[in-house]
Amino acid sequence: MSLKKLVFISLILFGSLSSKAQLLDTLRDFLKHKYSIAVRLESRNSIIANELTSISGVRIGLTFKRKLRLGAGFSWLKTDGHSWLKTNVTKDFYVQGTDGKTETVKKYLKFVYTCYYLDFVFYKTQHWQLSVPIQIGTGFLWFQEKKKYAFRNNEKKYLLFLYEPGITLQYKAFKWLGVGADVTYRFALQNRKETGVQLSNLSLTFKALFYFDYLFYELFPKNEITKLYGPAYW
Repeated sequence: MSLKKLVFISLILFGSLSSKAQLLDTLRDFLKHKYSIAVRLESRNSIIANELTSISGVRIGLTFKRKLRLGAGFSWLKTDGHSWLKTNVTKDFYVQGTDGKTETVKKYLKFVYTCYYLDFVFYKTQHWQLSVPIQIGTGFLWFQEKKKYAFRNNEKKYLLFLYEPGITLQYKAFKWLGVGADVTYRFALQNRKETGVQLSNLSLTFKALFYFDYLFYELFPKNEITKLYGPAYW
């Protein structure tokens, strides 16, 4: 399957961004331009079980004119963090000990999931831009006694399905440097009756944006790489 067909199918699956005619015109315009590979690490703050937690992830995908981004990634509930940010959600389990008495065992919540994302910029000026990020994911949730991740254990794993629409605001001070904020809502489909954890909630991210490729284009405008992939634009 060609890249253009893959992009077209991805946009259709994620839904219409406006009218059908406008969507098709936008798609045709993007596919006329070169694309670049984008890789990023991220850390998002989110509320789980009434606690502020952090979810880490890695993303890789394609970017068209800095207006359309799509790709895949992997995310996980962060194990440790800063003292002001609680990242260890726990739950008490009651088990029968060897002496027949009931004992309380504290276990840590863990979950991991793969995700597929699309981010479409619908408003853009020289410094400001607004975009609509959409992400879907599938993974597993479980509880374990160890704080650090232990994938090979006998703990029961629960299937997890996620859908995360949102909105992103970005400000670029230079072509290669800016700041941004994401506000998304996580809809989680899970066996909440057994897990007892509420995952559906708001997710908020503040981030610094540093475009290494654009900085390279600005510093080396006559380089062969800049001629092939550049120049940097607002």
